[in-house]
Amino acid sequence: SLRGAARSGDRAKPHFPRIPAAGDRSGEVGRGRRAKVPPGVGARVRVAAGESRGSCDQRTSSNIQIKHRTTVQQSNSSSSTSSPETARKVHPRPSDKLNPKTINPFGEQSRAPSAFAAIYSKGGIPCRLVHGSVKHRLQWECPPENLPFDPLLITLAEGLRETKHPYTFVSKEGFRELLLVQGAPEKAVPLLPRLIPVLKAALVHMDDEVFARGLNALVQLSVVVGPSLNDHLKHLLTSLSKRLRDKKFKEPITSALQKLEQHGGNGSLIIIKSKIPTYCSICC
Repeated sequence: SLRGAARSGDRAKPHFPRIPAAGDRSGEVGRGRRAKVPPGVGARVRVAAGESRGSCDQRTSSNIQIKHRTTVQQSNSSSSTSSPETARKVHPRPSDKLNPKTINPFGEQSRAPSAFAAIYSKGGIPCRLVHGSVKHRLQWECPPENLPFDPLLITLAEGLRETKHPYTFVSKEGFRELLLVQGAPEKAVPLLPRLIPVLKAALVHMDDEVFARGLNALVQLSVVVGPSLNDHLKHLLTSLSKRLRDKKFKEPITSALQKLEQHGGNGSLIIIKSKIPTYCSICC
């Protein structure tokens, strides 16, 4: 039995825990000491960590740059909208009248006034518009019969092409009243070679109101000069024949042609028929 116990004791040796000696720290791995890592694995881990940290830094820096640009743009836009010049344009100061703006040679300039508007603003036309309660009228600085027709009548005819008030009324009414004065035929006939091209420019104008004013002025001139207009009539009939295709002008043009025939006689009828074969004479 003692031999069997001895043999069993040899097979199952008792285990005693190892007591570390002083200075031996091999058993303190789990107490805060980092385990040894193979050299290749550690390098790969450090590279991966550096790359992730670099990409994160790049994203952070790009986000900061975008936010900075947005802030700068917003500050620029707010400063431009709240600038003193903008505020001055929206709310002009009383002192601006004492300090007129200078012309910017590189800025967009306003459209230059027409010749008639420039002459009217400088007082070259001796009449002014008077606003009445019912209708407007012209007030002449001196009696119209004392005024020379050259160049006043031609200037008023040029004003028929105006499209803005008061130039439209001044030119139309001034032309009509000037032809009503005593001795108008003797003053108007010598000006026909210069008047006809101006009236033609109004008759070929794209604006319907300008054409209507030119047509009325032609009829008024025919009443004054009579058959003297026949020599120049052919230069105007081409424009009238084109407008006859428009239904809204067919009746007023036909009426105007009949008045031209009435004041121009048989010679005007021949000229009208040669240019407008469909014209219906007042004799029919």
